[in-house]
Amino acid sequence: MSRLILASASPRRVQLLRDAKFAPEIVPADVEELSCDFLTPTELTLFNAYRKAAAVAIRHPDAVVLGADTLVVLGSEVFGKPRDLVGARRMLERLVGKTHIVITGVSVIQVKVGRAITRAVHTNVKFRLLTATEIEDYLKIAEPLDKAGAYAAQKSPDVIIERVNGSFTNVVGLPMELVLPLLTSVGIQPGQT
Repeated sequence: MSRLILASASPRRVQLLRDAKFAPEIVPADVEELSCDFLTPTELTLFNAYRKAAAVAIRHPDAVVLGADTLVVLGSEVFGKPRDLVGARRMLERLVGKTHIVITGVSVIQVKVGRAITRAVHTNVKFRLLTATEIEDYLKIAEPLDKAGAYAAQKSPDVIIERVNGSFTNVVGLPMELVLPLLTSVGIQPGQT
């Protein structure tokens, strides 16, 4: 029986896995998320998710390692994590009243058996129209600096989100509708210790 390692320190990803009755070990990948113009946003999330999982899997060849990477896309603009509150505010100002796409790339790697699976999930999210004051109030509760697009879907989603078409857990940071069958297919079951 293999153990599950999450190659992330994201509290949202950890909580989603725990809510689904998984008990992952947490080993953050010491990998800088890359950005480039020659990959599509989907390819970029898959590439970064794979790099994160691979960096941890090479040190834990018997384990099943799960890596993930999320981006927010509005038209041709790609939003990762903001550098500061000014950047977070700009991101939210661009997103208000519009529909954007949240893309999460997921990678599952098990070195011992030569297994590497990568998949991506897309979710459409429509933001409410917000005033400058509402954006400022939201920034105070959202802790935006470690979140793609500078918002936290799990924190007061009704304040900013009008509609989600697709996986809500994807918007939180880990598309469980994909992750659960992926982990099950490689022998990791909920409730397994």
